[in-house]
Amino acid sequence: MRGLYAIVDVDSLDRRGLDPVRFASAVLTAKPAALQLRAKGALPRQVLGLLRELKCACRRAGVPLVANDRADLAALVGCDMVHVGQTDATVEQVRRIAPGVGVGISTHDLGQLEAALSERPAYVAYGPVFPTASKANPEPAVGLDGLAQAAQLARGRAPLVAIGGIGLEQAESVARLADAAAVIGALLPPEGVQDPYATVAARAAALHARLGGARASTLEATA
Repeated sequence: MRGLYAIVDVDSLDRRGLDPVRFASAVLTAKPAALQLRAKGALPRQVLGLLRELKCACRRAGVPLVANDRADLAALVGCDMVHVGQTDATVEQVRRIAPGVGVGISTHDLGQLEAALSERPAYVAYGPVFPTASKANPEPAVGLDGLAQAAQLARGRAPLVAIGGIGLEQAESVARLADAAAVIGALLPPEGVQDPYATVAARAAALHARLGGARASTLEATA
C-alpha cells in the first residue's frame, strides 16, 4: 500500500451535490492505493447498493475497496477490506463476520497503535496528524513528530496510513513517514467549479503522486 488512500465520504459529497459513484470513478483514474466508502448517515440498503457499484468500478481499476465498519455488507459485496475505529466492531468480530477480508484499524495514540498491531491487521491508520474538519469531535492532532513515532512502531509490522487534515501541501512530509495517507477534504472540488469531476480526478492524481503512489506504480511496472 503506497500513496493516496481515498475516502468517498457520502455526507461531504451530499453537501456539495456530488454523486458518490461519479466522484469515485474520477478518483479511480489516479489508481490510488485504496478507496474507502464512508457513509455514516446512510441506510444499510443504500450502503449496500453503493458498495456494489463501487466494487465494479474498483475491480476495473485494480484498486482495493474498503468498507467503513460494516463487515456484514463488506462480506456480501466481497470488499477487499473493512475499516474499523476504536468504538466500532472489534477485529475479532469483523473476522468472524467476514472471514478472509482484511481489517484496517484507526488509532490515535501509541498505546492504541501497539494494540492494533498485535491483531495483525491489513494496515493501521494513525492520527489525526493535523487538525481536521471531517469529524465532529476529533482526537488531538499528533503532528509530524507523533507520526514519526508511529512509523517507528509500525515499521515491518503493517502498512501505516496517516489520517487527518492532509492535503497537497502536507503530502510530501507525510509521505516520508507513512506508507499512505487518507484524504477526504483535499479531494473535493471548489464550489461552483465548471467540471467538478475533472477537478476531482486532477486532485486525486496530484495527491497520489505527491504521496509517492505514482512513483511506486512506475517502479512496479518497470521491475
